[in-house]
Amino acid sequence: MEAVITVIGRDAVGILAKVCMGCAEANVNVEEVSQRILRGTFAMIMLVDMSKATVDFTAFAEKMDAIGKELGVEIRCTRQELYDAMHKV
Repeated sequence: MEAVITVIGRDAVGILAKVCMGCAEANVNVEEVSQRILRGTFAMIMLVDMSKATVDFTAFAEKMDAIGKELGVEIRCTRQELYDAMHKV
């Protein structure tokens, strides 16, 4: 299963590293990353592969949320299949 992770918040050192570390700890593979800093705001979209994850999607999403709170940014995880379903209309 693939998922999309979005991160938005004030730029700070280590955001990308901590999000990637959280993925690695859950054995979630980062496949694609796009990030920008827009006038001091950090914005990132990641496509991840959860097929070999050591935790289920809900636990992973909660872990990402906790990392976001620690960093002072908003992190959301969405299943890729939700995006796919929305575009079949």
